[in-house]
Amino acid sequence: MRIGCVGAGPAGLYFAISMKLRNPAHDITVFERNRAGDTFGWGVVFSDQTMEHLQSNDPLSARTMADELAHWDDIAVHIDDGERNVSTRSGGHGFIGIGRKRLLAILQDRASELGVKLVFNVEVEPDSDFLADFDLVIAADGVNSKLRRKFDANFQADIDMKRNKFVWLGTHQRFDAFNFIFKQTRFGWIWAHAYQFDKDTATFIVECSPETYERAGFATMSQDESCRLCEEIFADHLDGHELMTNAGHIRGSAWINFPRVICGNWSHDNIVLLGDAAHTAHFSIGSGTKLALEDAIKLAEVMNRPGLDQREGLASALKDYLDERQLEVVKLQNAARNSTEWFENLDRYLKMDPIQFTYTLLTRSQRVSHENLRLRDPAWLAELEKTLAEAAFGRALDAPVPPMFTPFKLRDMILPNRIVMSPMAMYSARDGVPDKFHLVHYGARALGGAGLVVTEMTCVSPEGRITPGCTGLWNDKQAAAWREITDFFHQIPGAHIAVQIGHSGSKGSTRVAWEGIDKPLETGNWRVEAPSDIPYSSESQIPVALTRRRMDEIREQFVDATRRADEAGFDMVELHCGHGYLLSGFISPTQNRRTDEYGGSLENRLRYPLEVFHAMRAIWPEEKPMSVRISAHDWVGEDGVTPDEAVLIARAFKEAGVDLIDVSSGQVTKDEKPVYGRMFQTPFSDQIRNELDVATMAVGNIWEVDHVNSIIAAGRADLCAMGRPHQMDPNWTLHAAAQLQLKEAPVPVQYQSGYFQLALNTRRAAQMAASR
Repeated sequence: MRIGCVGAGPAGLYFAISMKLRNPAHDITVFERNRAGDTFGWGVVFSDQTMEHLQSNDPLSARTMADELAHWDDIAVHIDDGERNVSTRSGGHGFIGIGRKRLLAILQDRASELGVKLVFNVEVEPDSDFLADFDLVIAADGVNSKLRRKFDANFQADIDMKRNKFVWLGTHQRFDAFNFIFKQTRFGWIWAHAYQFDKDTATFIVECSPETYERAGFATMSQDESCRLCEEIFADHLDGHELMTNAGHIRGSAWINFPRVICGNWSHDNIVLLGDAAHTAHFSIGSGTKLALEDAIKLAEVMNRPGLDQREGLASALKDYLDERQLEVVKLQNAARNSTEWFENLDRYLKMDPIQFTYTLLTRSQRVSHENLRLRDPAWLAELEKTLAEAAFGRALDAPVPPMFTPFKLRDMILPNRIVMSPMAMYSARDGVPDKFHLVHYGARALGGAGLVVTEMTCVSPEGRITPGCTGLWNDKQAAAWREITDFFHQIPGAHIAVQIGHSGSKGSTRVAWEGIDKPLETGNWRVEAPSDIPYSSESQIPVALTRRRMDEIREQFVDATRRADEAGFDMVELHCGHGYLLSGFISPTQNRRTDEYGGSLENRLRYPLEVFHAMRAIWPEEKPMSVRISAHDWVGEDGVTPDEAVLIARAFKEAGVDLIDVSSGQVTKDEKPVYGRMFQTPFSDQIRNELDVATMAVGNIWEVDHVNSIIAAGRADLCAMGRPHQMDPNWTLHAAAQLQLKEAPVPVQYQSGYFQLALNTRRAAQMAASR
């Protein structure tokens, strides 16, 4: 096969090597616009796992690299805000680095040795003559790929310039760890990512917000002036060593924004994108070169499978390349997005205790979890857990406590742990009255150890129900039935129960879930009401737009339900303002098209939900907390509620006296396009909690002990709500306690012998797994 490779970076060179290793008959030419030896980066970072892949693919070049790699295990974090200058250090992270220039030299030598033709100092134009000369053209020409731009419509490139400014510098200062150095300056926060890549040289990436960049004047400085100012800022970490730039080919400032590249297609005709031309990953997770090299290995593998003699075979191979490689790339790009956003919102976290700040830094991408850190550096994690636990208990402790088993106080309610059973509709009530099913259902969870159980949405009126099976609090019979359940809870030490109160709005008068979610009743429908006459779906009833008189009546129904909730013995009330139900419908512009003072601006859209909240809070006992569930993202772009707008919504409720924001998302419109994943709604909780200093509860695809500990320890939420895990396992919290070998677990005295046996069995299973 005749192959033309545009770009002699790691991706292009390593692909050529990998192809030659599999079939020396391939005729491969690599074209590079720069001269041999030119490079404009400093060091690159790998993981041990990446080196294992390289060793398996080409032991010879891997061995040459291994002889020159810089190794380090520690991450050191330094924070200097002018008043405190503190450092913390954790180990076991296992990084390796090599100079980019040396890496390219190794790959160039290996490629030449295998018979690859290297042509330097030539600018390839993506015209038809060039493309026709080769059976396969590799576009490895980087983030600004000419080949990708030429066929942009085919590759479906999505390029997003990230917010922060950064510059790649080098220094002869030596570092024995991967250093993150955060400096509060007269311009604002400026920070460095610094790591050794050979015995004499280190990479020193300086980053800051665009506002700080402008105030510092970096935009108008020469590269030398920029280096001198950065030397002044980081002088106490440079020990007199200069900062250097190798971006002499750039006129003026070398500061840039990071371009996030995603392509819908990676191939077109005989062209295939490789490395940064196809996708980028932010430098803060150090995976750009890893992605490029692993792309090269996979593409070489599929290109040497049987059946490539025909054009159809080439198309099939390129499809296999995308199908088999894309998932791993998406995972890394998601991790890189999380990391990028953490640095873009650094101010949220710098107010934390230094050790918790370091934890958020280490876990920012969600690739490193709580238990993963325990494996890396158990002593450091124990120190973190003890620090957080002492703050939660308000006293000195002899030993660390897992974050999920620390107490949390909301007004006079003290939860023994951070685990919550999320509201889950059971659709099993008759005329709104909870029955023996509900007593057993909720009672089992009371015995299961969760700090708080929240009921299904309990409706304020018959016409405010979602289905005929919804529970209610519109009469005294319902309140009495709930009282039987709450009385049982209060017999169990540490058990607490909250009621979620709501009105279905445009999503009412539907069948129970197992007969058709969101489908209207076949018979017995009732009139549904909403802010505007917009149906939830094409099958839904068209709701009647609420008049001011009906709004007053419904507000009083919420007040009556709240009064009955107190009489029924609930410990907390949650107002449901999410998921497209009535009050959520007022907040979201997808459902609210009113032209009066309750529609239009967010201030207007919040007016009625806040009116309801104020009325409820006025009659709810002062010592008891109230929460509000919101949909922090409508998942329809700027046409609905966005995460930034959710902060404003949460702020309004905080000012109204809310104690906890229950942060969910979506289910507001059928046009939504949510992006699911592990803990996918937790970033919304993180943003609200750490921008507003308000307590939050995270919910959504949280199911592992590790998830909960990671979220609580990082300060991304104060509580973690889980629905389906509790649906299938009422004792989820007790199983978590056994897994963590908790001695003082929230176990009813009647079950203690069983818990001790469970903890013993769990420990034995862990020991057996470790010995294999």
